[in-house]
Amino acid sequence: MVAEQKRSGANRELPAGALALPGAAGKERQVSLFELAFPSILANLLFSAVAIVQTKFVGMLGPEALAAIGVGQRVFFALQAVLMAVSAGTTALVARAWGADDRDEASRVTMASLVAGGIFALAVTLPGILAAAPVASIFGLDAHTTELAATNIRWMSAFNLAFAVNFILGAALRAAGDAWSPLWIGAGVNVLNVPLLYVFVFGRYGFPDMGVAGAALAGGLSFSLGGVVMVVIWLRQGFRLKYVASKWCRVDRFRRLLHIGYPAGAEMVIFQAGYFVFLMLVGHNYGTVAFAAYNVGTTLMMVCFVVGFGFSIAGATLVGQHLGAGDPAGAIRSGWRAAIYATALMSSLGFIAAAFAPQLAAFFLGNEPETVRLTVQLAYIMAATTPLLAIEFAIGGALRGAGDTRFPLLATMIGLIGVRCTLALAFTWLGWSVLWVFGATIVEYLVKGGMLAARFANGRWKTAIVPGQVPAHA
Repeated sequence: MVAEQKRSGANRELPAGALALPGAAGKERQVSLFELAFPSILANLLFSAVAIVQTKFVGMLGPEALAAIGVGQRVFFALQAVLMAVSAGTTALVARAWGADDRDEASRVTMASLVAGGIFALAVTLPGILAAAPVASIFGLDAHTTELAATNIRWMSAFNLAFAVNFILGAALRAAGDAWSPLWIGAGVNVLNVPLLYVFVFGRYGFPDMGVAGAALAGGLSFSLGGVVMVVIWLRQGFRLKYVASKWCRVDRFRRLLHIGYPAGAEMVIFQAGYFVFLMLVGHNYGTVAFAAYNVGTTLMMVCFVVGFGFSIAGATLVGQHLGAGDPAGAIRSGWRAAIYATALMSSLGFIAAAFAPQLAAFFLGNEPETVRLTVQLAYIMAATTPLLAIEFAIGGALRGAGDTRFPLLATMIGLIGVRCTLALAFTWLGWSVLWVFGATIVEYLVKGGMLAARFANGRWKTAIVPGQVPAHA
């Protein structure tokens, strides 16, 4: 009877991308694509604004500092690959349970995810600190830049647990349809981050001048406070996704998280490895200026990435919830609509960013004409990729929300390793301009976008998680 009621409710006319979910009083509440995407976009825009401020502050220290920040961030993201695995499993399983109106299971998955993520975050902290110098040295930058990058890696690694709490609990809340709570907490984190950047990077109000290390410390402290606030609210039952203290520690639940999550973790490892190879080619063959230009160019396009992340999160949540509610047709509509909206918005923003690229590059880099020139040319190339990148964000997110995490892994292996890195290596070997190396990204995103769209169209993702894998009662 319950299943029939869900199917009947799913057939009623709803707004674009909307999902009818049971409310507290037995009434249905409509959750739309934009209701989930908009807060996520705002949260990431705030994060991007802080990243822009950080780029400006660090850019005042010179191209070497900017290149060091780029290396530090790349290594840090590689260390977070395991958290991506846990987060992917969390999103898929919480969304499925929530769509099936099993609130207790959604809460238990969240608790299990936080424990798993916290253990993994602590496990990679010490290696991140001890191996910082050797890892930073592989990018082929000069000795001073390499040392700055190693320092940045050490400081960022010290705050792994704080990032894990924010990352996983935020993903669980969004999967339950609550994208606003992570937004407000994230806003507080970012508001705090800006003055801390000013204080620690430049050494104001009696604090030491820490430069690149100060940027990492500012981010770590602000995320630590955000994590504490989020956990306290959760423990006091302040979120719609409730804290549970019992029945969450089950082998089958951890097994499901691992089954869904490890391909996403492997994808992130391959993604970061591919970027390591790509940036190593740039650093070894074209120098610090080209490396810094790539870092600033990606910052200029960050607002496009933010929109993509927002629709990726919204698409993943709605696809998972629709499947949990027994409405695969609604899952299909949600995935394609997320792709359409993401493509339209990202393409528009990419065009605007490219149009103002000369002024923006000069703002960040000042009197560095060669770095500015390369940054502007890179911005033009990246703007051309935004429609393809939108498909990767939206459709890739929809597949992961359905629990189909293996195919995005395959697409990343073929697109990034097989296409981008291979072409970049060939262009470098031929001695061609660094712009050819940057341009390899266009072919990569064309291949990945086509693969992901074809996978979503064939519908095999609908059975990535069979209904029996999400228990009605633990």
